[in-house]
Amino acid sequence: MSRPMPRPTRSGRLVIGGYTPDTDGSGPGLTVAGVDAAGRLATLAQATASGPSFVIAHPRLPLLYAVLERDEGGVAVFADEPDGPRPVAELPSGGSSPCHLALDPEAAWLVVANYGDGTVAAFRLEPDGLPGPEPLLFRHEGGGPDPDRQEGPHAHQAVFGPDGVLHVTDLGADLVRRFLPGMRPHPDGPVRLAPGSGPRHLVHHQGHWYVAGELDGCVAVYDEGWREAGRVPASGSGERNHPSHIALSPDGRHLYVGNRGPDTVSAFEIDGPRLTLAAETPAGGSWPRHFAIDGDRLYVANQRSDTVSVLALKDGIPQPTGETLRVGTPSCVLPL
Repeated sequence: MSRPMPRPTRSGRLVIGGYTPDTDGSGPGLTVAGVDAAGRLATLAQATASGPSFVIAHPRLPLLYAVLERDEGGVAVFADEPDGPRPVAELPSGGSSPCHLALDPEAAWLVVANYGDGTVAAFRLEPDGLPGPEPLLFRHEGGGPDPDRQEGPHAHQAVFGPDGVLHVTDLGADLVRRFLPGMRPHPDGPVRLAPGSGPRHLVHHQGHWYVAGELDGCVAVYDEGWREAGRVPASGSGERNHPSHIALSPDGRHLYVGNRGPDTVSAFEIDGPRLTLAAETPAGGSWPRHFAIDGDRLYVANQRSDTVSVLALKDGIPQPTGETLRVGTPSCVLPL
């Protein structure tokens, strides 16, 4: 790893992370899938890991980073090789039960959101892409009105905004914690969101933040000053809903939300702070934990039905295809 080679051009592969038997799942670790000669998804390779529930890729080097969502926490690094991911390094995550990680725009920092104790860990990356041994650790306190889910802080997602400021959702404390470039805590402190909303995932688009609330079942819209500008149910089904992932269409016209409970993917038309539900499509399985867009396809990791389903995007609206790939307890889909 002392002479890293550039990351190859897009390969049309998917890396699927998920839970393993030691983390209350049934998956193998990482699964690599691709399109076979018949044009359908097929498994190409697998790599053993302990609960790699979220995976990202280095933007320039052929490296993959995965959280290991176990009680004691962990982060794993894999070389992305033609015959499958090869383990390169494993180290503590700085907290318990990590569930998300992100790279800053320069790929100088690897940030880990530790759900179990709310700790945020930031690893300096070496020139070869490997994390340094001693991360910066930011320990937090706080809670919310839901006694079962908000008894303490629960960092859930790390996202770098367009200005390089890191935003970390805290589901347990109804906060978005912020860090300036260089991993300096924001002088204005965290952003306080609606009590009991349980912010899970968020995305930024043209001056607005869109936040999926896992506990209140809504998508809330905030302006750049984090003043609430709107709020809509993430699903129109009327069922109890625990929204999961939230993402933009490549053209910025639609916002997609995974709905656990209704087991759907919602597509909203975006008009600044206004969101209009354009369609709600079956996810193709149970408990859509995460999804990813790749061209005219939307891949959904359905955690409880052990499937990754394929939805077609037509004019930005997801459409069922009936195509699925069997993968044990999938929780993340990463197109490469």
